[in-house]
Amino acid sequence: MKKKLSIEKQPSMRTPPPSFVKLAMKNMVRKGNQSLFHFGLTAIGFLAFILLIAVLGRPNIPH
Repeated sequence: MKKKLSIEKQPSMRTPPPSFVKLAMKNMVRKGNQSLFHFGLTAIGFLAFILLIAVLGRPNIPH
């Protein structure tokens, strides 16, 4: 006779894996200065892009 091994599915008591936001925040705390530097570069680049679009797209009103 074959014995069937019945494995009952039990809810795991382990905690779920951390979300991506929590992992990103943990990385930012661990790599503080580098993260702030990259955030600053991103902010400056975004503002420069917006200003460039505003200058190139401004209306040309004749006098």
